[in-house]
Amino acid sequence: MSVTRPAGLAEHVPLSGLSTLGVGGPARYYVRCDSADSVARAAAWASEKKLSLLILGGGSNLVVADEGFSGLVLHLLVRGVDSVEANGAVEITAGAGEPWDPLVERAVSAGWAGLECLSGIPGFVGATPMQNVGAYGQDVSETITRVRALDLGTGKLENLDREECAFGYRDSRFKREDRGRYVILGVTYRLRPGGAPSIKYADLERHLAAEGVRAPTLADTRRAVIDVRRRKSMVIDPDDPNRRSVGSFFMNPVVPAHQARRIEADLRSAGALGANEKMPAFPAADGRTKLSAAWLIERAGLRRGYRRGNAGISTNHTLAIVNCGGATAQEVVGLAREIRDRVRDRFGITLSPEPVFVGLEL
Repeated sequence: MSVTRPAGLAEHVPLSGLSTLGVGGPARYYVRCDSADSVARAAAWASEKKLSLLILGGGSNLVVADEGFSGLVLHLLVRGVDSVEANGAVEITAGAGEPWDPLVERAVSAGWAGLECLSGIPGFVGATPMQNVGAYGQDVSETITRVRALDLGTGKLENLDREECAFGYRDSRFKREDRGRYVILGVTYRLRPGGAPSIKYADLERHLAAEGVRAPTLADTRRAVIDVRRRKSMVIDPDDPNRRSVGSFFMNPVVPAHQARRIEADLRSAGALGANEKMPAFPAADGRTKLSAAWLIERAGLRRGYRRGNAGISTNHTLAIVNCGGATAQEVVGLAREIRDRVRDRFGITLSPEPVFVGLEL
């Protein structure tokens, strides 16, 4: 017995308008799904037709090839937000298709701490556990207690706890060994009513100090985060020429401590560091060291505003590759390769990309 064609199925739908980067060709098939049942039916239809499946959320972390996608694009729009008190905390559960920043705003307005530094990030809730989204010293893995997902192999709904998600730096099992196995349908976050904001990032401390805020509230912190992000073109603003991007294109590399020390020593001996200047470096897990990808890119000779055709480096943030108008996916990837190669040639470090590539390789 064949699987019924999904309701609302469309063909040859352009994907560039569904991505914040604004590049990419059409989807052979496209369907909007707003429930677990509609997701399951669409996935079953794709499986029967032997079509590849691409799960699309807010499109804020996606680079699609100019040729498009030859399978089924499932636009995940499961909505709904619920909250319950539990043992002195609040658990807030949101559908995967809920826009992320309004959820953060809701938590901050209610006085629930745990998400405030993740303000202003575009995209949907469903992407947060996949990427272990983080910014300004806060990661969603600190608050996630449960991920509800459809196992495409078994057709069963599963509730995975935090440990089962195997979170890492901008990483999880959903992005790694179980890529393509699950469709995330909802996420539960455990927040702290009346909790203090998390102020761990120097940019935030400086911004709040400049405003004369000595005891910042959650609302102060959210406002400061959005201000800092806006200065870096890391919020979606229709008037910002740097608006068409996927945010940070590369992850900050984590290297053995001895390698970080060697790089700094080599730069100092070559006269590339001033007498009182230090290479940005931060403690990471297992005694390793996290370096600043933006700093490495700049020291490799690539500056803000650098362009390659219609793709360029943001004029406000070295980590963002932007569509300057009419860019192709190939132009974006070509610039990304140049950045990666120049950093590797200069420092011996290969930067890893943050976005998901569809039909492309870096």
